[in-house]
Amino acid sequence: MLVGVAYADKFKQTWLKLDVPEGSCVRDAIERSGLLEQFPEIDLAVNKVGIFGRITKLDAPLTDGSRVEIYRSITADPEMVERHDREQDA
Repeated sequence: MLVGVAYADKFKQTWLKLDVPEGSCVRDAIERSGLLEQFPEIDLAVNKVGIFGRITKLDAPLTDGSRVEIYRSITADPEMVERHDREQDA
């Protein structure tokens, strides 16, 4: 079955389409994608993962056409960014 795996760091967005066997789970797709080697900062014990924008577990089953996403931590406090933006507009 065909699935997508997506990850974005500060500089680059990567979205790969790959064929995985029936019965594959989120972890299987991520490992098969090669993203763990390409982005060594990804730690599946720390990074949250999702399917189509919904947080899920690594053992969640995939269906044909699923888009697996690996999320990275937010590095800026959203309230501080908003405050900074409002100050710039003033």
